[in-house]
Amino acid sequence: MEAMKPRLAVLLCLLYFAVSSFSLPAAENVSRKLNVLFIASDDLNNALGCYGHPLVKSTNLDRLAKRGVRFDRAYTQFPLCSPSRVSLLTGLRPDTTRIYDLQKDFRKTALSNVVTLPQLFRQNGYFVARVGKIFHYGVPGQIGTSGLDDPQSWDKVINPRGRDKDEENKLINHTPKRGLGSSLSFLAAEGTDEEQTDGKGALEAIRLLEENRDKPFFLAVGFYRPHCPYVAPKKYFGLYPLEKVTLPKDPQNDLDDIPPAALWTKPPNWVLSERQLREALQAYYASISFMDAQVGKLLDALDRLKLAENTVIVFWSDHGYLTGQHGQWMKMSLFEESARVPLIVCAPDARGNGKGCARTVELLDVYPTLTELCHLAAPKNLHGHSLVPLLNNPKAKWDRPAYTQVTRGSGRNQFMGYSVRTERWRYTEWDGDKKGAELYDHENDPGEHNNLARDAKFAKAAAEMKNLLGQLTSADVREGRP
Repeated sequence: MEAMKPRLAVLLCLLYFAVSSFSLPAAENVSRKLNVLFIASDDLNNALGCYGHPLVKSTNLDRLAKRGVRFDRAYTQFPLCSPSRVSLLTGLRPDTTRIYDLQKDFRKTALSNVVTLPQLFRQNGYFVARVGKIFHYGVPGQIGTSGLDDPQSWDKVINPRGRDKDEENKLINHTPKRGLGSSLSFLAAEGTDEEQTDGKGALEAIRLLEENRDKPFFLAVGFYRPHCPYVAPKKYFGLYPLEKVTLPKDPQNDLDDIPPAALWTKPPNWVLSERQLREALQAYYASISFMDAQVGKLLDALDRLKLAENTVIVFWSDHGYLTGQHGQWMKMSLFEESARVPLIVCAPDARGNGKGCARTVELLDVYPTLTELCHLAAPKNLHGHSLVPLLNNPKAKWDRPAYTQVTRGSGRNQFMGYSVRTERWRYTEWDGDKKGAELYDHENDPGEHNNLARDAKFAKAAAEMKNLLGQLTSADVREGRP
């Protein structure tokens, strides 16, 4: 028996090292920080295959939706680039940021010391980089520059510039009196994807993934398309024969019950011909498919580099985009197509991956969601709420409405429109109802054609929605308290 003790000790030692060697990789995998790939598209509405659009081809975003959770009722806080982006990236509502236009730098306000979403990751040891447009800069005027970027948020920035910027003289512009950044202008471009600004941006982002694959990273990639001018290589226009591109069909007298303040495109459709509008819409769709192809390159790179299983992917747009509904185009409206955005979140091991979520959520919710997923301590004053419960169960109880607001007028004559969205209703007030109100029943009227705000049959619903809207405009929110 005594002779066996040395052998037993040796066996126990071998067993110990075998178990230790087996367990170590698992322990390393658990402790490793999750990466974040943060993808933004500019001026993209929900015209995507994964959201049920019958014509638009978006194969790469469709496959991302199959890997993550597709939020079917996600809303911007302000349907304009800079106010929306500042709100998402600071986690604060526009009435706290006080950013309502495209010129003001939020660091030169009372928010000079705010910690942005990427800045928080930077403070926690991540490599944090930006490629393209994340904070605001004008398209196409400021392509290739940093615009209103926030240097405190990044370790590295890359501002791609492609032939789309250099070939503006080739554009077809159906609204020549409007600036290019707010025009129905387009170009079926010669050349390859890689010559375009977004194509260059995708390649730069992939290079950063390759160079930083062995450290925790937060990589933000901001694509410009489909923001006007609608520019994409010719092959993407070929996906959409003009005869298949149709315009929305509104009921006759659709505008009769809509407050004038609700209308941004004046006169409706800018008095363009049906063919001109269809050509613009064809180009918008082509730009979406081009942008989608660049997203696909990022997803392929994640898979090739074996990073997908340890990376949270968020795809979002800063606001929606009207394409002729109610005679309106682009943003700056509180109709559904302007306020609603695509939002897809793919988190490793989330139990809801591959499903859609019908709860009303906000872009504000992205900040606290990422901090929870990555186990970071979030600022205490964030106005959004973590979507992690919905990532694990898209049908989980969730009673939070979504709020969107927009300005009208300027100077002393400026006033605000506020809108609140629940799963069934949208309610909007212009200048505190002084300039009109709107109530739409999305269960029976998804196109928002019948304004029920003054209909006695719906007085109870209007009162309940008015009360929800009042919660947004309370002093607590205006003064920055969640």
